[in-house]
Amino acid sequence: MIDKAFLDDLYARCNRREFVHPDPLELLYRYDDPADREVVGLIAASLAYGRVSQILVSVGKILGALGPHPAKFISENPRLNLNGFKHRFTTGAHMADLLCGIAGVRRQYGSLAACFVNGYEPSEPTLIPVLCRFIDELGLGCGGRPPFLLPSPDDKSACKRMWLYLRWMVRSDDVDPGGWNEIPPAKLIVPLDVHMHRICTELGLTRRKSADLRCAVEITDAFRAIEPADPVKYDFALTRFGIHPVLRREGIRK
Repeated sequence: MIDKAFLDDLYARCNRREFVHPDPLELLYRYDDPADREVVGLIAASLAYGRVSQILVSVGKILGALGPHPAKFISENPRLNLNGFKHRFTTGAHMADLLCGIAGVRRQYGSLAACFVNGYEPSEPTLIPVLCRFIDELGLGCGGRPPFLLPSPDDKSACKRMWLYLRWMVRSDDVDPGGWNEIPPAKLIVPLDVHMHRICTELGLTRRKSADLRCAVEITDAFRAIEPADPVKYDFALTRFGIHPVLRREGIRK
């Protein structure tokens, strides 16, 4: 088992807001209203693929169209014309569908948090089932979910961007803003991509070759044995290496 003292030292050194940039998470810090923050978080997480510099530009374009109060704007303008928007595989029509789904959920439940909590069953060991239900609800609001923008655990993919969004919403510390207080961090799953998979493989947390949902659960279980109440606590600190220039030079001291 990996040494908890090593991970706690890493968390203390690296889990700081000064190391967030460049990351779409930084865009959430602009919004004090939890209603705006959860909407912005879903937009930012859904576009969090590709080069981070382009992610920041693309998310910034959408936020610019939504104005200073995105949640209110979307509710009043559920079908936006985003012709001309493009982020790799994502078109303006895809984003318009996502915003329409958000508007539909807010219309029915009042907030994204209320929708998520409505589908939450405390007896379930992880948030996998409730995430599936949440994605389905967003899809209902736009006539069918945009599958690449809103991946579901039902597809057996790691759903890295959706777990990243839930980490932002559920956890609360110097980096993650939180706000969804009814959901326990203990049931989160590690947001797994190729970078995190490589790190966890090097640390001996998994032997699985594919960065899929089963691998994400296996890695989360390894972290849960160390930090049962908060298994994704170390995610941000670990993923800074190879991303932030200062930490890339310093390296992981194990």
